[in-house]
Amino acid sequence: MNSLTPYAAFFMRLAVGGVFLSHGIEKFQRGVPAVAANLHSLHLPFASILAVYLIAVETVGAVCVMIGFYTRVWAAAMAVNMAAAIVLAIMPRGGSFELEGLLFAGAVTLVALGDGPLSVAVKFKKGD
Repeated sequence: MNSLTPYAAFFMRLAVGGVFLSHGIEKFQRGVPAVAANLHSLHLPFASILAVYLIAVETVGAVCVMIGFYTRVWAAAMAVNMAAAIVLAIMPRGGSFELEGLLFAGAVTLVALGDGPLSVAVKFKKGD
């Protein structure tokens, strides 16, 4: 293993979390009703609840991923979001899903890598 390998999670956390955060802020600014309307147009049940969930994952979850706090949990939620977006929203419309596919792969990678050594979780793991 390369001596830099343990730090790969740090860069992946910043990249994936940063993209999710920018999209989450955009959804937050649009508001729950607008996001729910978009989800309703996809014929998804409980659109308002899903809208709150998406905004939470893409904002709070993104910040947690970026700082390395419960990375695996939040990254798993992000991977589910991207898989659902690809299958339910993009593919039926014949769209291209490069960004969503890349975010899915990045989130799955973070599930595998975890927080990494450059994270706030390191403080909790050492019992400091």
